[in-house]
Amino acid sequence: MKILSKILVGLVAALHTWFLILEMFLWTHPIGLKTFAMTAEVAAASATLAANQGLYNGFLVAGLLWGLLSKKRDVVIFFLSCVIVAGVYGAATAKFSILFIQALPAALALVLTFLSAPKQEEADV
Repeated sequence: MKILSKILVGLVAALHTWFLILEMFLWTHPIGLKTFAMTAEVAAASATLAANQGLYNGFLVAGLLWGLLSKKRDVVIFFLSCVIVAGVYGAATAKFSILFIQALPAALALVLTFLSAPKQEEADV
């Protein structure tokens, strides 16, 4: 279970790395236009905002990797929670599919992270 949770956290980090690339570097290119179903004019007008979103995705990636590499479960939990909140908000305000693309993988990773926690022994009384 622990390995699966780490794999899923890594997948969430990889997804957000891809979001960073799309939003910061490919927003006005054909792949960005197709991915987000935008015209070149809309993309050009919103490129600065998209780059800002991409930067925030980079911070989520950094936090998830920090938690994984340092083996700090609470850091992983915090950043997965941030991803879930962002995904729910994005689904409610921008595009419903964000719930499945962003929030669901993070929620699964969070559940597995909780389930993979070592069992605490009962304290001696």
